[in-house]
Formats: sequence, structure tokens, C-alpha cells
Amino acid sequence: MHRKHIAASKELHRRTGKTFYLATKFLPRRVRRATYVLYAFFRLGDEIVDDADDVPPATQRAELESLRAQALGETEPEGPVLAAFQDIRERYDIPKSEIDLFIDAMATDVATARYETAAALHSYMRGSAAAVGVMMTAIMEPELEAMARPHAVKLGEAFQITNFLRDVREDIVERNRIYLPQETLRKHGVSNDQLEALEFNESFAAVIADELQRTEALYREGVAGIRYLPADCQFPVLLAAVLYAEYHARIRAQGYDVLSREPSLSTARKLRCLVRTRWHWQWNRDPEAVFRRVSAVPAIGTDSHGSSRGEGTPMR
Repeated sequence: MHRKHIAASKELHRRTGKTFYLATKFLPRRVRRATYVLYAFFRLGDEIVDDADDVPPATQRAELESLRAQALGETEPEGPVLAAFQDIRERYDIPKSEIDLFIDAMATDVATARYETAAALHSYMRGSAAAVGVMMTAIMEPELEAMARPHAVKLGEAFQITNFLRDVREDIVERNRIYLPQETLRKHGVSNDQLEALEFNESFAAVIADELQRTEALYREGVAGIRYLPADCQFPVLLAAVLYAEYHARIRAQGYDVLSREPSLSTARKLRCLVRTRWHWQWNRDPEAVFRRVSAVPAIGTDSHGSSRGEGTPMR
């Protein structure tokens, strides 16, 4: 893989995925370089459908089909990221079916702006998030890949729903998309018109509370599979889970109001998460136990305002 291809991929990752980028810095070099390439490839797909002001749907679909052909090695790559991705696909035997699922999910975003049920959203995420988890697992090359893969799928979905909940305002204002299931909105008496007007009330807060709990179940399932990854990959994946879940604490701290402002993590807060996670990992190499101690995901059996952080001995 050419060094300039890696550099281009790394820069795109650093610029557009700051939370995940921090975690990837702790991956072993053999995995870290491939991760930059994967992330950059995913961003290319995202940008075709997310940064598409005044671009006709037919043009977006054609661009996605071109991206598919290049990713699958059917046409010559245009640019360093796709050249590097072709190398990665061949080296790690990434299934072509996962690439198809990802591109198909991006194509869904061209025409679909609402999802009726959680199951429909789950189907979309099989390509947009789960395929990402499968590809990441492939480049880590775990001995028990078949055991690791289902958990990686769950963790990929958890990351994406956290992004959906964090970005509710941005998705509505910039893309006219709502990734909250319509059935959940109806359950709490929230209309699309209310969301489009960015009107926050207690009913909307209940929607977000429901979605947080659903997502946190996915985090628990995902983290349970970290033990199947190579030893030198476990801490970075655990850290990524802790960092993404930290957005849940921010969402709860602002009363579930993600319509007035987007929750964000300061650099200092991310570093505190890193230090806490590293401290506990030093003494306990059980990913689930560390996640329960340091993450913003409440322990099973606590209410939505509870936190598992109080279970362990505080870091001195």
C-alpha cells in the first residue's frame, strides 16, 4: 500500500471523525493504517449523499455505482483512498457482499428520509453500520472471527444510533432526515411537523429516553464480544465504545433536548474518558467489567438517570 494513499486516508479520518480517531490511535500499526483507509472509504460514500445540495438523485446514484465499481476492483480507482481500499479488500478478503450492503444503504439515503419502525431502521443499518463492524473485524484478523462478528455488528449499530441521537437537529436542518422510528414518535405523541419546527417538549424527551435505552442494550451486546478480538485491539475498541457512549451522558445532562443544540464532547472530557478507561484496563482486562465501571451506560436494573460509574473504586 503506497504511503501517500495511507496519508490521504488518515487525513480524511482525522478531519471528519474526531471521536473515533482518538480511539484508533491506540490500535496496533498493522490495524491502524487499514482503519484509516476503511474510515475514509466510508466517508466517501457518506459525502455523496450528505453533501449533495442541488445534486439530482440520479447523479448521486450514479456516483454511488461508480464508487461500488471502484471499491470492488471492477474499474480503476480514482484517487488515493480508493486505491488503498482496493488493496485492503484484497489483503483481508473483505466480502464483496459487505461492500454491496454499504453502498446499497447509502443509496437508500438518496430517497428515504423517514423510517416507520425500529426494524426498518435496523435493516438500513445492516449496510450503514453493521457492514462497517464486519469490515473492521476482518482487518483485525481475530482467531475467533465467527464469534467476534455478531458482537461487532451490534457495536457498529450502537455507534450509529448514538450518532443519530446526537445529530437529530443537524439531520433535520441540513438534510430533512429523521432517523427516529416513526412508531416511537407516535407512541409519545410527537409529530414530524414538531420535529421539523425543532419544538422540544417532554414528549420528545421521552422519545430520546426510549432510544437511549435501546441503544445501550446494543452497547452491552457489542462490548461482550471484545474479548474475542486480538489482545492488542481490545483496549482501542473498548475506548471507542466508552467515548461514543459518553454522548449519552451529555444528552441526559441537557434534559434530552437535542433539538436546541447538538451535544458535544470537549477534548478535556474525551481525555478524562481515556484516562479512566486506561486506569481500569491496567488492573482488569475484562472489557465488560471496565465498560460497566467507566461508561455512561447505566447498569442493568438502574433507572435512566443511574450510572454504572459508581459501582467500582474511583480512580485516584
